[in-house]
Amino acid sequence: QVQLVESGGGSVQAGGSLSLSCAASGYASSRYDMAWFRQVPGKGREGVAALSLSGFAYYADLVKGRFTISQDSVNNTLILQMNSLKPEDTAMYYCAAERENRGLPIFVAYNYRLWGQGTQVTVSS
Repeated sequence: QVQLVESGGGSVQAGGSLSLSCAASGYASSRYDMAWFRQVPGKGREGVAALSLSGFAYYADLVKGRFTISQDSVNNTLILQMNSLKPEDTAMYYCAAERENRGLPIFVAYNYRLWGQGTQVTVSS
């Protein structure tokens, strides 16, 4: 059974760092486009960072220079290193995989077939 499980969320003060992990089981994560999205109550899922099948990294403007997406192929895990966190980064963070229509922009949430359950990130000022 294909499954994505996020971990690493928590509470941190502004300026701090967190590292989120997304463990993939049932398939090799390096075979698909993968991404991190985040969502706050009342709003849609917002693309944060993505790693294409070719290994190219994409970042939302709001997180460029602060977040880094990478893949641990040995452990089949997608990682999001978040530095210089701001209160506005507070959200539920989701891992997504397998972009179905690769002709659409990479941060289109409905285009991803697989999703994890999410991990909460809270940044206090």
